[in-house]
Amino acid sequence: MLKLRQVHHIAIIASNYRISKHFYCDILGFRLLGEFYRQERDSWKADLALNDHYTIELFSFPNPSARPSQPEACGLRHLAFSVDNIEIAISELERAGVTCEPIRVDPFTGKRFTFFKDPDLLPLELYENE
Repeated sequence: MLKLRQVHHIAIIASNYRISKHFYCDILGFRLLGEFYRQERDSWKADLALNDHYTIELFSFPNPSARPSQPEACGLRHLAFSVDNIEIAISELERAGVTCEPIRVDPFTGKRFTFFKDPDLLPLELYENE
């Protein structure tokens, strides 16, 4: 059996690199580790960390093709982040102009969660630890 250790990173292609970088860094709190322009691809790449762990590669490409983003579309369903207090996290997002769905309860774990979207409508989830 293959012995995977952990997820190394998640790659996201943004339709508007500047807006998505602002969203992930200034609203969600990721730290920009490095930013690189790749001239041969006319593409920006940002390496983003969450709690000092390299987590997301954020890319721009000229004219990326659209992709279905609804949670039940084939492919990545959503990206989930754990939080200690879901109400505080929702308040912070709403202060930044991000709309969250009503809080739900996971029927299997009893934990509370909600969904919201990034600037390209990628479904994101907050999942409460407590």
